[in-house]
Amino acid sequence: MDALPALLLSALAMTLIVGGRYLVVSGGFAMLTAWRFPGLYGGQRRQIDREIRWSLASAAIYGVPAGIAAWGWQARGWTQIYTDAGAYPVWWIPLSILLYLFLHDSWFYWTHRWMHRPKLFRVAHKVHHDSRPPTAWAAMSFHPIEALTGAVVIPALVFLIPIHAGALLAVLLVMTVMGVTNHMGWEMFPQWLVQGRAGKWLITASHHHRHHREYKCNYGLYFRFWDRLCGTDKGLGEFDHASRDPRASRA
Repeated sequence: MDALPALLLSALAMTLIVGGRYLVVSGGFAMLTAWRFPGLYGGQRRQIDREIRWSLASAAIYGVPAGIAAWGWQARGWTQIYTDAGAYPVWWIPLSILLYLFLHDSWFYWTHRWMHRPKLFRVAHKVHHDSRPPTAWAAMSFHPIEALTGAVVIPALVFLIPIHAGALLAVLLVMTVMGVTNHMGWEMFPQWLVQGRAGKWLITASHHHRHHREYKCNYGLYFRFWDRLCGTDKGLGEFDHASRDPRASRA
């Protein structure tokens, strides 16, 4: 098969995968929310419809660099993705997962702060913050400019840093689950984790929800490292329905 048709087919396939993944995961957590907190998303039908439209558009943007990376791996061997677990020391597998997550988190933190500059916020990032309060469908609700900044990071890393295919799937799983659960409006994780030692460094819905309420704080994605280092961490937030949720965290 000629390179260009194969590349386009790979981009299309990855777009369908990203879009399908979004619908399944966000839809699943939306159903869980409806069971856990009936009526929590009441009155937000129009917002959810908008979140789904923006997210499916973002899926197409994410699909292009992902498709290029997948084609480069399979057809040209250009990437650093490997399938032989013995190609690198076993300890590299968990370390590579942490490294990818840290680098992704670092990219996200700084581009996210950049998106909060007044002009960029009005042009692009406002789309994401129009979800007030966010729902499980808001994880990929981005303007195309913002979607592009998020779409390039993991595909770029696979060209630079060796990672086992299974470890890459683990990174994508964490990225998908945390992206959805951090927006769904309630805390899925137990209080002992959120308010314990691990919670001082990991971001969950309690932390990210405060960003959506106050804007100028809590910019991270997975870890609170950059927020704490740069003085932008304002701690855990309170959900709008905190009085009904015994696990909701307070600042």
